Amino acid sequence: MSADQPLEGRVALITGAARGQGRAHAVRLAEAGADIVAIDIAAPVESVPYDLASTDDLAETEKLVAAVGRRVHAVRADVRDQDALDAAVTAAIAEFGRLDVVVANAGVISYGYTWELPEQQWQDVIDINLTGIFHTVKATVPAMIAAGNGGAIVLTSSVLGFRGTTGASSYVATKHGVVGLTKSLANELGPHRIRVNSVNPSNVATEMVLNPTTLGLFRPDLEAPTPDDVKETMSAMHPMQIPWVEPVDVSNAILFLTSDDARYITGVSLPVDAGLLAR
Repeated sequence: MSADQPLEGRVALITGAARGQGRAHAVRLAEAGADIVAIDIAAPVESVPYDLASTDDLAETEKLVAAVGRRVHAVRADVRDQDALDAAVTAAIAEFGRLDVVVANAGVISYGYTWELPEQQWQDVIDINLTGIFHTVKATVPAMIAAGNGGAIVLTSSVLGFRGTTGASSYVATKHGVVGLTKSLANELGPHRIRVNSVNPSNVATEMVLNPTTLGLFRPDLEAPTPDDVKETMSAMHPMQIPWVEPVDVSNAILFLTSDDARYITGVSLPVDAGLLAR
């Protein structure tokens, strides 16, 4: 294992890997030497107000990982479906022989005042963002414990895991829940040398943020705001005066947390937020 390949010989499973942060994580961990299990629903969710990844997106992630010389096993699976995740993990371990890193990244957001949310809209966010992580843990942890190699798990939370906002209570509730789950899992898995941490990004330049619905919330005065139209408003949120971080900025934090450089770091939630939570 070399300094520029800190994950050489390891296998990393990433959910929500077809696009955005998940794709960036897959490529970055592959560059660091890991073989990749890339999981994504690659299909729409009706209550989500922006386009989700497609099968073509998942295939593109597969190509990008292969292009850096790592093996990749890509699977269409919905984190709401325990049986599908179990099957994906079983197949991946059969192919690669081990599992060392899990990045539970799949997530969605939708909007509305809490008391006006349709039941299904609330449930989809809870089921994907929080129960989906529970399912991912159930599918992966037994094999990691049985292998006896230790390992690292990173859960994707948000700055909204520490604070509230208007019109996204289901998302905020799930991201607070992820922080709590991180701490509980760190206690449960510490004896098995499996470390569990979360990353808590601010705005990230992905489709979840840079879509017409979300952009409109930042510039309701415009009929069809563009990313350029919201930069000033979003920059004002951050002491470092940037509108958003890039997916690779989150990936670099995940690489650190899953490497041996963080071998005694567990149960923490790491903001990648240009200083937003310092305010």
